Amino acid sequence: MISVVISEKGGGSHAEDFDADEINIGRVQGNDIVLAKGNVSKNHSRIINKGGKLVVVDMRSTNGTFVNGQRISAPQVLRPTDKIFIGDYILTASLIDDADMQDEEYDDEYDDEGYDDEEYDEEYDDEYEDEPEEEEPPARSPRRAPLASRPEASRMDVERGGADKKPKRQIMQARDSGKKVDPEVLKYNKLQKDIHDRLIDYLDLRRLDIDKLGDEELWSKTEKAICDIIDQMEVDGEIDDELDRDLLVTDVLNEALGLGPLEHFLADDDISEIMVNHATQIYIEKKGKLTLSPKTFSSNQAVLGVIERIVAPIGRRIDESSPLVDARLKDGSRVNAIIPPLALKGPSITIRKFKKEKLKIQDLIKYKTVTPQMAEFMEMCVLSRRNIIIAGGTGSGKTTTLNIVSNFIPEDERIVTVEDAAELQLAQDHWVQLESRPPNLEGKGQITIRDLVKNCLRMRPDRIVVGECRSGETLDMLQAMNTGHDGSLTTLHANTPRDAVARMETMVMMAGMDLPLKAIREQIASAVHMMFQQTRFGDGSRRLTYISELTGMEVDVVTMQEIFMFKQEGFDENNKVRGRFVATGFVPKFYDELQRRGVPVNMSIFRED
Repeated sequence: MISVVISEKGGGSHAEDFDADEINIGRVQGNDIVLAKGNVSKNHSRIINKGGKLVVVDMRSTNGTFVNGQRISAPQVLRPTDKIFIGDYILTASLIDDADMQDEEYDDEYDDEGYDDEEYDEEYDDEYEDEPEEEEPPARSPRRAPLASRPEASRMDVERGGADKKPKRQIMQARDSGKKVDPEVLKYNKLQKDIHDRLIDYLDLRRLDIDKLGDEELWSKTEKAICDIIDQMEVDGEIDDELDRDLLVTDVLNEALGLGPLEHFLADDDISEIMVNHATQIYIEKKGKLTLSPKTFSSNQAVLGVIERIVAPIGRRIDESSPLVDARLKDGSRVNAIIPPLALKGPSITIRKFKKEKLKIQDLIKYKTVTPQMAEFMEMCVLSRRNIIIAGGTGSGKTTTLNIVSNFIPEDERIVTVEDAAELQLAQDHWVQLESRPPNLEGKGQITIRDLVKNCLRMRPDRIVVGECRSGETLDMLQAMNTGHDGSLTTLHANTPRDAVARMETMVMMAGMDLPLKAIREQIASAVHMMFQQTRFGDGSRRLTYISELTGMEVDVVTMQEIFMFKQEGFDENNKVRGRFVATGFVPKFYDELQRRGVPVNMSIFRED
């Protein structure tokens, strides 16, 4: 039986007893405890009898559930003196005659929360059956030296093996041919969860003053606690002798404080994209190819914890009122996360990794994205202050090309960049970097890309670089290009140069201005000089398939002329795209102008070899 004392701030208190293993708390009727205030969600939280331990779980409430003043992001074991803060209410919970309820199974309804029936039969009974009255650290058995005590340690492969050592069995978390999770994976995930739950109770991570602890000390304390727990479990015979202990320590440590299995992928320079569909399904893009990873999270709750650790440092949030978010990692990698109820199978994460080394135009030539002649022309476009749109599909390399092309801007010019999630890395010193801001908990304080584009016009920029135009900011960008900010650059999603023009027309209309279509097209034709079209092919290769110049208007149509293009000629024996870049022979108008002004230009690049 669970007893709960409910107190309202500034009011009285009363106790309620429940002959159940779980209690639902929320604002509406149907909950076991109804807290009828506006700052309480309809289904706010649960208190669960988990093998003789009370656990509080936040149900993705808008305003959060707090224990002793700290907001919880995962199920937390409660002690008798703990105070639960929900809106204007303070709750304390305790078990009455809980010994009779130790062996009850948890309802299948909550398997998706990460609790299995088998866990309640086997996992927690053994853990708490002989718990001492006074809390003491578990006895330690002799063990090997711990991993390096620093945040970077979780990204390193642990050296294993040796002539005098018994080979360790590594859990590779693979799937069988039926796409079901390997039973060994389930067993390993269950072990991870068990250690993680004991870690919370033993070290009480939720109550550590993380602000006062440096990263080194926090990771060191946590790693030592994990090693102590594993030592005791080995003494109690709860861990297979053949299990790779170092790998287990690293996995639990990463899931407790880091990014779980994502740490391994982020450390691999060959991986360009990470896609978490749900806890047990992670895809990666490696060298242009998508593959299903053998690694998984231990539960959907662990995925949620990782998302919160990503978005919190940059002031973003994700909860039931704002279930999707764009963010970035410290290294500049772009992150998108979406959680239930929008993501039906569980929390989903997509990470576009940002290369640590800054790519240069020579790298595009080496990867056969462009030819040396095209690279020379692209540099001349930037130096002669052409307004450039880089178009392409998702994952085609638009941002990479924008980054490289932006570095052609002379050092003595003032650059202002505007992005949703900052990821551009320019080499110039005179560079102001702006980033949009989402609304706060009250739905206020949002700063959009359009707001920033308008503001940067007052910052005396020589060049404006917008990470991506998605809606009404396109009109402001075109106006900037038309009013003395030549040499500006941006990207947008489109499959062909002609599609890019049509998409710009649509996005200008999204600005809410009642402009006739012909006026919009005239604005585009006069503002945009060059269109670089990027394409990602089925074999993972990326090519700049078109470099086109917008030449003006004919009747009501924006006219353009291809200068360079990629002609695909089939596939080779390895199923790689085969083709060649060709110059159409058309010379852009601004080259003629440069010649008349006496600027030396290389006309030979427009001749097809």
